[in-house]
Amino acid sequence: QVSARPEPGAKLAHLRLHERMADTAHPGHAAGAIDFFRDDAARSQIVEHPRPRRAREQATRDQRRREIRRDRIPVLVDEDGAIPVPVDSEMPGEALNSILAELRPKAVVGDEEFLAERAGVDQVVMMLTAGDLRVALATTHLPLARVPAAITDAALTRTLTILHDDLRRKFALPRPRILVLGLNPHAGEGGHLGREELDVIIPTLARLRDPGLQLTGPVPADTAFQPDLLAQHDAVLAMYHDQGLPVLKYAGFGEAVNLTLGLPFIRTSVDHGTAFDLAGTGRARAGSLLAATRLAADLAARTEGQESP
Repeated sequence: QVSARPEPGAKLAHLRLHERMADTAHPGHAAGAIDFFRDDAARSQIVEHPRPRRAREQATRDQRRREIRRDRIPVLVDEDGAIPVPVDSEMPGEALNSILAELRPKAVVGDEEFLAERAGVDQVVMMLTAGDLRVALATTHLPLARVPAAITDAALTRTLTILHDDLRRKFALPRPRILVLGLNPHAGEGGHLGREELDVIIPTLARLRDPGLQLTGPVPADTAFQPDLLAQHDAVLAMYHDQGLPVLKYAGFGEAVNLTLGLPFIRTSVDHGTAFDLAGTGRARAGSLLAATRLAADLAARTEGQESP
């Protein structure tokens, strides 16, 4: 079992983690399993579950070698109570997920929302790039059932404005051409398959065209990603996460980059999730991390000397 014992007032806490071998007397204790608990009263103490003698005797040399021997795992906790982040390549994925699930602030949806709050901006936009393909999202990590209510005139206006402005500033596109997808199949088909296009998306796009935004749509998502149509646009705006990203990740997974627009600084990330299950296995690929680093450097050079929005 695991918990942390920070010194009074310390900003750096540590976790001690041990992997428990199988105890044949307790079938629920599988080899390599790790138990965690949340006990606020005892949270500041380190508790090491004693390894059963029988398990020690039966453990093979391979199992002993797998025991995690890093005595301390740094956990950074800032003065405002930011998310503690354990850093250890050998920490098992399920263990790390359990820790983060307990410690993550409930109001935080994802990295983008966390960074927006810390930067003091009302909204940011997630955009992934793979070569010349750029796909931005009107909504991000939101359950599908809640997406229609999140597609509002105000939210869509802010998203398209941020996307337009950052395409100009960061990608040096003087008049960005944005292809906007519909929410419903066939973009609603005149209201027969949903009214979000008629009631929200079409009026919002029409109003934003007046100031000069180059907007096409809403177009049906199933036919939007044709090479000829993509060649006429600089970015695609999808209404939700799994509408636009499957196509982009098919085109360049492992080499694509996640870019957060609307922040007063450049932020890039990888095109995949945490992949805790790959930690310490030697199977993780660094292609997306390298691409994200290169894009951040390119954008920094391109925007040097520009004023932050």
